[in-house]
Amino acid sequence: MNSEQPPPHEVKVAHPATLLHSADVRNAKTTLFELLGRTGVPADEAGQLLALVEAGALAQAYGDIAGIEAGAPAGKGQRYASGWLDGARTAGDALLRRADHAVREALGPEAPVPDTAYVHPPVSGVDVERAKVAVAPLYLTFTHLSDLDPEVSDDVLVAVLGTMSTAERAGYAGRLDEFAEERRERLTRLYAEYGPGSDVSIHGRYSLLHSPSSVAVLERLVAAPSALREEWDRVELPPVWLEGLAKAWEAQPGD
Repeated sequence: MNSEQPPPHEVKVAHPATLLHSADVRNAKTTLFELLGRTGVPADEAGQLLALVEAGALAQAYGDIAGIEAGAPAGKGQRYASGWLDGARTAGDALLRRADHAVREALGPEAPVPDTAYVHPPVSGVDVERAKVAVAPLYLTFTHLSDLDPEVSDDVLVAVLGTMSTAERAGYAGRLDEFAEERRERLTRLYAEYGPGSDVSIHGRYSLLHSPSSVAVLERLVAAPSALREEWDRVELPPVWLEGLAKAWEAQPGD
């Protein structure tokens, strides 16, 4: 036997006493559900958030298992390696099915983002800060920070986030990443022609392109334009900013 490889019986596993009992998990979920309700999150959206957290944990576990599929100890023989692979795949498939079920339970069938007015929970400071963390690095992949960044960037993000449910806000960073990747060429042209350093950079109608929040506004212009305009008016932001950004976007070749 290869002395460098520990025998199978030496693999450490969690002691039963360290594992959470199902009742503990239910109590934790109930507590979180009640706390979210106290902050104004509707019951259905609180349930969605909890289900998304569960799905994320299962997906992470699936990724961990997928990473060890090819990690069978060397020198154990082909039958051992085959059994290792089959076991990892069986466990991974079970986790993936459970994660998929949790996502479907949370969000239901896939559907386009409704482009209509809807009363969502108030946008919190935490929501805005999370959005700022998400948009800043994306913005810097297309242009550079500008001294002309409007002072009301937080208000812009309030309007953007006001078009979304609590669950949609929780997953907005991923949605932004997908938007930026799918439309990278179009966004690159837009910021080169209208953003900081361009010939029209000081024109008032393109002021929003000096702010990282412009990435979030562009995503909403594509996904939910009517809802964005309603929130924009509600927050009382300058209409010329939104219209200028919309016209600049429409002028770019693309989908």
